[in-house]
Amino acid sequence: MLIYEYLPYEFVRLGVVSKAAGLELGAVAAQVRLAQERAGSARLAPREPHNLSELLIAELRRLQWERIAALMVRERMAMYVSARDARGRRYEQQRLQRLVDDVAEAERSGADAVQIERHRVYRIDARPAAGSSTHVPALTLHLMAPSPDGAAEKAWTVHGRDGGLYQRGGYRITSVEQALPEPGELF
Repeated sequence: MLIYEYLPYEFVRLGVVSKAAGLELGAVAAQVRLAQERAGSARLAPREPHNLSELLIAELRRLQWERIAALMVRERMAMYVSARDARGRRYEQQRLQRLVDDVAEAERSGADAVQIERHRVYRIDARPAAGSSTHVPALTLHLMAPSPDGAAEKAWTVHGRDGGLYQRGGYRITSVEQALPEPGELF
């Protein structure tokens, strides 16, 4: 049975907390504005076919940056210190507890082997194939997978079958990029 080491919302929460470490209130306020702008742009983008989307990621980031800014104002922090952020510390405890619970549930259900996998979230863009109707929109998906190749394969398996999203418009996958954790984040 497959269990994810990190879920998308855990990547976002921990990523924002780690980026905020050592930032002054002005820098955090700038990150809040940037996150708000990204969320606004994501709201205007075409809707994705899955719950895991650019909009969800942008909103989760916005909420975390706003939470950290409010904490800094409330606690009069000149600089964000994650050790003073009880909720931030709780995130990792909750993730570890989720893993323990997931493993226990898998063992209770009789799963032969429990695998804890470090999947990433990938953004998969697909465009209409050459010669397709020009009114067919580009498609973007966000999927969890162990690698970029795995993400492309999963997208094609889910949406490339007869009658699937890719088949109806004659799509081809044009790019696969890691969205979470952001490149350079070590978890």
